[in-house]
Amino acid sequence: MGKGDLERISHIKRYCDDIAAAIKRFGDSFEVFAGDMDFYNSVSMSIMQIGELSGGLSDEFRDATRTQMPWGLIRGMRNHLAHTYATMDKRDIWETATEDIPNLSLFCEKVIENNPY
Repeated sequence: MGKGDLERISHIKRYCDDIAAAIKRFGDSFEVFAGDMDFYNSVSMSIMQIGELSGGLSDEFRDATRTQMPWGLIRGMRNHLAHTYATMDKRDIWETATEDIPNLSLFCEKVIENNPY
């Protein structure tokens, strides 16, 4: 794993933490998420940034970890958000934030622990 990949994983982890902090601050409720544009925008932009950062990971890293992380889907979510933000299903974003991001956060944590520079 190169230093560039580790830096990107560290940034991805920070965005995962930002999403967790937003959920802690605003509450673990889809109804609140769907009705509060600050909450919605915060989480959505963090997910989009995660997708953007994942696109810059090396092919070697993505290939080595593809059974652990669906990098193509993560990048696809970024593209979906970037191009259909106004019409995106809020439930899909909420499910990503509450179901997928915690797993990504744990993955990043393990990578960082096992590859200190």
